[in-house]
Amino acid sequence: MPVAPPRSRPAGAARTPPPRRPLPPRQSGARPGDPARRLKIGRLLLVVLLGLSLVKLVGVQTIQSASLTASSEKQRTTRIPLPAERGSILDRNGTPLAFSTEADALTTNPRLINQQKGAGAAAYKQQLATAVAERTGGDPNALLAALNSDKGYVVLAPLADPAAARDLQARFPEIAEEKREARQYPGGSLAANVIGAASWNSGDGKLTGLVGLESSQDALLSGTDGYEVVDTAEGSSAIIPGTTRAQQAAVPGSDIELTIDSDMQYTIQQQLQAYVTKTKAKDGTAVVLDAKTGEVLALANSDTFDPTNLASATAASMGNEAVTTPYEPGSVNKIVTMSAALESGVAKPDDVLDVPGSIKVADRTINDAWSHGLDHYTLTGVLAKSSNVGTIMTAQKVGEDRFWDMLNRYGLGQKTGIGLPGESSGRVPPRDQWSGSTFGNLPIGQGLSMTVLQMAGMYQAVANDGVRIPPRIVAATIGPNGERTVPPPPQPVQVVSPQTAATLRTMLTAVTQDAKGVQRGTGAAAAVPGYQVAGKTGTAQQVNPACGCYASSTYWITFAGMLPAQDPRFVIGIMLDAPAGGASAAPLFHDMASYIAAREQIPVGPPAPYQELVAP
Repeated sequence: MPVAPPRSRPAGAARTPPPRRPLPPRQSGARPGDPARRLKIGRLLLVVLLGLSLVKLVGVQTIQSASLTASSEKQRTTRIPLPAERGSILDRNGTPLAFSTEADALTTNPRLINQQKGAGAAAYKQQLATAVAERTGGDPNALLAALNSDKGYVVLAPLADPAAARDLQARFPEIAEEKREARQYPGGSLAANVIGAASWNSGDGKLTGLVGLESSQDALLSGTDGYEVVDTAEGSSAIIPGTTRAQQAAVPGSDIELTIDSDMQYTIQQQLQAYVTKTKAKDGTAVVLDAKTGEVLALANSDTFDPTNLASATAASMGNEAVTTPYEPGSVNKIVTMSAALESGVAKPDDVLDVPGSIKVADRTINDAWSHGLDHYTLTGVLAKSSNVGTIMTAQKVGEDRFWDMLNRYGLGQKTGIGLPGESSGRVPPRDQWSGSTFGNLPIGQGLSMTVLQMAGMYQAVANDGVRIPPRIVAATIGPNGERTVPPPPQPVQVVSPQTAATLRTMLTAVTQDAKGVQRGTGAAAAVPGYQVAGKTGTAQQVNPACGCYASSTYWITFAGMLPAQDPRFVIGIMLDAPAGGASAAPLFHDMASYIAAREQIPVGPPAPYQELVAP
């Protein structure tokens, strides 16, 4: 069949597309891009997500409800401590010896200053350090070093005056403040060994006692802190007004009123320090007691400190040797022998003793401090001349048991209970441990030890008609409500009879008797013109640690006495540690007794009766 020739397309006519090839048959299931399939998947995911949310919601509202509520409360509430004001320490007349004032700790963030000030940070920090140093007394170099650190928190001034803090904050907004309490000691080192010191404890956020009464009475002085629970702004410590949730007011600490007289304390302390310097002693201590009550009117240590400058204080200077450090008393202890002899009736003041230059007790030979042959001393002369031999002869008449009993009556080897921290009881060898030579030591004040406070307490008993009243230094406590509480009085101890005490006082005036030659007492330098002075000197060899034996040139020098002897009002005890040449403490007693007599306007009395010390 002949093939027809192709037709020609008229000009302008559209081209007819070729026919499509038929599609293959559709398979079962939706295509990947099918809208119906996507819809089904979306609905399924939505149901799963809603289910998970429902499970989480149920968990939050039930299982986690309590913990989440507590966490929420913590985020928006703040417990702010309200520190209790620390109580004051006062002298017997109400003069403040230690009290607290408001203060601010100035802090800043050096890292933030660097970020905010950029290139000008160095100059700004220099200005800041200089300004803080000028207003607070700080070291500008140390402050600048702190500011140049890469820390987020530094303390520029731990205790700044609030007015200075406000001025500095106005000039330097980067300074923040923390409320604190500063402890003031207006007398500086005045009675510092008794009062002690307290300083700010950042951990507790309050003042804490370190030594002295500030430490031992810390709970009483501190009071009870309070608190306030408030809402604070998110990310800030700013309190939202009117959001106080709970509040407990702080209870201020109690005040402590001491028996110390600050004026007398000052003078006694100055006189002691001057005499220690003059005699080149290692140190010294002194105590003044009221003869009738046993109250401590002054308690001084030559080695002391300034509680406002603890950086310069040493551990030794912050102690209180008058109550913590016992020593061998020497001849001041001879009143124990004389008390026992008079009280038991084995001797009388005018008895004459034939006293050789030495005496042997067991395997030990005891000598007098001066060389002599057979001398004839009255019992008063034995005490006034401080004869070791005559004292031991008298002690042998008394006997060991009666002597032991008298040691106990005087409170030796026992704490006084004064209430000051670290008090020592001293040491008296137990009766069942005495050796044959022990009774050659104890009557002359060696082989036992006591504190200056104990020594003064012995002479207080003689001054008070034989009644020993343990010394005390806290007169009262004054609560935050103003109520004054007086502690119970110490239990008195009848050491000797009033008659024996009066006889002892007369004998002790012979010690300060300023007669010529052999009739002169060892403590004549303690005499005060116009007054009868009763007292006793003491010189005790110190132990040489190298050999464990007594040193030949190092001594404890003591003096204990009372004024006026006929009706004592004051008792003074003094100890000097190793003064050059064994210088006597009698001149220092004279200075102290003269000051007290003038200050208290004690009437001048008749001179003490002359007493024979050496029989013809």
